[in-house]
Amino acid sequence: MTLRSDSHYPTATEGLTNARTRLVGNRTGFVADTVIVTVRIARAVGRLLASIAGRAAAVVTPLGWIVLAFIPVSLGFGYLLNWVELVVAGYAGMVLVVVAVVYLIGRNAVDIRLDVAHSRVVVGQDATGTVVVRNSGQRRTLGVTVEVPVAHGLAELAVPSLARGAEWVQGFAIPTRRRGVVAVGPARTVRADPIGLVRRELVWTDTTELFIHPRTIGIPSMSAGLVRDLEGTPTRDLSSADIAFHALREYQTGDERRNIHWKSTAKTGTFMVRQFEQTRRSHLVIALSLAAADYAIEEEFELAVSVAGSLGARAIREIREVSVIVSEKTPEFAVRKVFAVRALSTRSRSTLLDELSVVDPAETAIAITDIARVAGAQVAGISVAFLICGSATTAVELRAASTKFPAGVEVIAIVCDPDAVPSLRSAPGLSVLTIGYLEDLPKSLASVVTV
Repeated sequence: MTLRSDSHYPTATEGLTNARTRLVGNRTGFVADTVIVTVRIARAVGRLLASIAGRAAAVVTPLGWIVLAFIPVSLGFGYLLNWVELVVAGYAGMVLVVVAVVYLIGRNAVDIRLDVAHSRVVVGQDATGTVVVRNSGQRRTLGVTVEVPVAHGLAELAVPSLARGAEWVQGFAIPTRRRGVVAVGPARTVRADPIGLVRRELVWTDTTELFIHPRTIGIPSMSAGLVRDLEGTPTRDLSSADIAFHALREYQTGDERRNIHWKSTAKTGTFMVRQFEQTRRSHLVIALSLAAADYAIEEEFELAVSVAGSLGARAIREIREVSVIVSEKTPEFAVRKVFAVRALSTRSRSTLLDELSVVDPAETAIAITDIARVAGAQVAGISVAFLICGSATTAVELRAASTKFPAGVEVIAIVCDPDAVPSLRSAPGLSVLTIGYLEDLPKSLASVVTV
């Protein structure tokens, strides 16, 4: 087989659909080549100008753009109107621009490190960050300003001139008045002229996150007596392997041979196996309402978060089976309410408090009654359920929430109300604790055990 050369086609560019054919079609020759070269040069110049404009936009401040626009206008009208003052002002603007450009030349040979003392603190606890600047160059550095964004604020640190090999250390405070996750950094140096026409930022470090945990309180073992008393209690459910013996029955396929009762088998001539009553293993459910309608003031919600963290931390410490759930939110434009809950991580105390650090009340979150409804239907083996809400939740709603759990589940509602006196109200299947401070929680739980 022989290949045909391009001479067999009307033109070598026939059939192409690239940039050249869009510009000159199938034409060739000097004119077509000139058009292509012109377009290539124009594109290269455009990329260069775009790069220059991008760099200029990154360093020129709004005041700088005003001065740059003022210079040609001032000089033009000054010479046109023979107005000496305008001409002088135009040249003064040019001098300011030249001085500002000089401030951008060069780069300090420094190494900057950002350290945050702790990755997790409790709300209200002191937290600090440290900036370490070291001159790693061969000559003395000029003074520079280091900026560290902290949440919605900014820490500005003035670094003095450093000799070769010298190091400068400066700390700054991190606000911890509210729960949440505070982004600290990145640390960046700023070079700017005194007038403020230009400003160049260089980023030196990554962003560090600081978790601000809710305040928690230790719950003594005596306050968890209710939970421990449920451990190992026989139920009416039967099991093939457990502790409490119930009766004997005939062997069925799949039964374990170790449960065969040989004496009874010998008497009856039929394999007989032991049957046990299934014992209860405590499974705690801690339900925290995120519905804004369940709380009268913000302090109530913060107290509720602290209560949930204290109960969850105690259960995790005792290596108990615990589920900490919060309200799920209904999307803004949803047709109907979303009945769902979100489970928080209980792998460790730190992971639980990390997630509690970022929970917030919402108008569209389901209320405590709906949380109980979802938890009672989806979480298996519940023995004790803690329902945590604010003073806006009524007694009728708490009673309705307690009925959403299966029979035999001990339901304890904890109402957080800073203006209330600690109290306990009991009803069949429901205990309602009202606390005003976090310190009331251990004593209130102890009173539930003694009732």
